[in-house]
Amino acid sequence: MNDASPLNRYQLAELGAMLAEPARAAILLALMDGTMRPAGELAEIAGVSAATASAHLKRLLDGGLLGLHEQGRHRYFRLANDDVAAWLEAMALPHATRVTPKTAPRDPMLCRARTCYRHLAGQLGVALCEAWLHRGWLRANSDGMCLLPEAADALVHAGWQAASTQQLLHLHGRGCLDWTERRLHLGGALGVAITSAMLDAGWLRRAPRNRALLPTPDGLRRLAALGVRIDP
Repeated sequence: MNDASPLNRYQLAELGAMLAEPARAAILLALMDGTMRPAGELAEIAGVSAATASAHLKRLLDGGLLGLHEQGRHRYFRLANDDVAAWLEAMALPHATRVTPKTAPRDPMLCRARTCYRHLAGQLGVALCEAWLHRGWLRANSDGMCLLPEAADALVHAGWQAASTQQLLHLHGRGCLDWTERRLHLGGALGVAITSAMLDAGWLRRAPRNRALLPTPDGLRRLAALGVRIDP
């Protein structure tokens, strides 16, 4: 899809052809919740072989409906952008039942909050990243993600030390795909430093036997004041 010019009849026909294939429609439906999924999982959802799914995914990528996120050796597929999701919702799939994959039982504490390469992951990590991007406190650029002065001021107001908070402005982070939420949380040096500061401030504490991080009641209240909320 190209926002620079309106669709001509041939482009519209191609989009219609992509949606007309049930397996491709199932793949798009599975990704309309904003998650990123590997090819094998999408093949299972669509009920096709890995080779067939690969061909469908290539066509959807070439057609501009999907984007690709590569993390190490792993490849994850997502809708290309919010415009594609809105277009699918409004024009193509308004009454379809969304398809979700069967997942193995997971430790709810690890799903809620945990460390990932020393930075915050899980529901809380994703919520923080999305909330601060939405507020304009985080900015994505060619170097990754950076914290803006407005965020530093808010963190000082929330009780963090001014000197350590100012140091965050000189660090860069990166979007890291969360394996339980299938959305991005904040990784890299900036993510590590923010997580460490939350531990030092008593907003989080470490679980004794695994990678889970336990938000304290005070931490949840202070994070909520900073726009970061998760279900109790």
